[in-house]
Amino acid sequence: MNPDVLRHLRCPVCGLPMASATPPVRAVRCPRGHNFDIARQGYVNLSTGRAVPAGDSADMVGARADFLAAGYYDFIATALAETAVRETRSLQTGPRERTRTDDTGEHPYPDLVVDAGAGTGWYLAAVLDALPAAVGLALDVSKPALRRAARAHPRAGAAVCDTWGLLPLADRSATLLLNVFAPRNGPEFHRVLRPDGRLVVVTPAPDHLRKLVQRLDLLRVDPGKADRLAGTLAGQFEPAGQASHRSRLLLGRSEVHTLVRMGPSAWHTDPDQLAARIAELPEQIAVTAAVRLAVYRPSR
Repeated sequence: MNPDVLRHLRCPVCGLPMASATPPVRAVRCPRGHNFDIARQGYVNLSTGRAVPAGDSADMVGARADFLAAGYYDFIATALAETAVRETRSLQTGPRERTRTDDTGEHPYPDLVVDAGAGTGWYLAAVLDALPAAVGLALDVSKPALRRAARAHPRAGAAVCDTWGLLPLADRSATLLLNVFAPRNGPEFHRVLRPDGRLVVVTPAPDHLRKLVQRLDLLRVDPGKADRLAGTLAGQFEPAGQASHRSRLLLGRSEVHTLVRMGPSAWHTDPDQLAARIAELPEQIAVTAAVRLAVYRPSR
């Protein structure tokens, strides 16, 4: 794992810093001897043995990878990257806290971008492309997703982690925390963000994919989602800006099927009924993808 990512990790058992095990052992460990294996695909399993959600299945992850690779959600990745550049440029850094010394002299540590609920790491990779001096960490409970996230970007690491619980990160370690269509853990997000860091949250707008939701009887976006988001972050974060982003998607039936399989409706839709409803759609259907991107700063 990238040493500039590893330095921020903390043992999920005792909270001590982590270090790479001596090769050929593929693991990270803390001074108390707690070991966590690094899978051959490159992610580290920082779960502690207690039951955690299984996360997205391999089929869901494969569908998401195909849909994202086709470019349909590029507008979200672009918005995230532009926001990341703008927000990190405005941050004030503490030079003594954020420098390291080695045999070549003193150098700044790279900023850490954490994607909580990262899935395949696709959005994290877009942000790291826009921030060439930063490193990234993808956190998710889905091992099929993290197999891809570990390879999503050369400056990114990936770890199995239940983002509803304690995050395996040092206090005030992240400059930027991404949360895209994923659960939000306000207290832990606040703990791991630097005081001048930023939380960037992407949620679906009420009319996101509305035509498909109506035609296929998919899960609906809660019209009060924005209020609930504010409630989950109240006391830990203050709003620092928001914007709406929309894109018109022209989808064939196979793309519609892929889109449904990659999201939460995949858990709640009967496959045979879904196939029958998709067969009734026109060969191509135009739908609107609409999201809200909100930026938050930690409360003092």
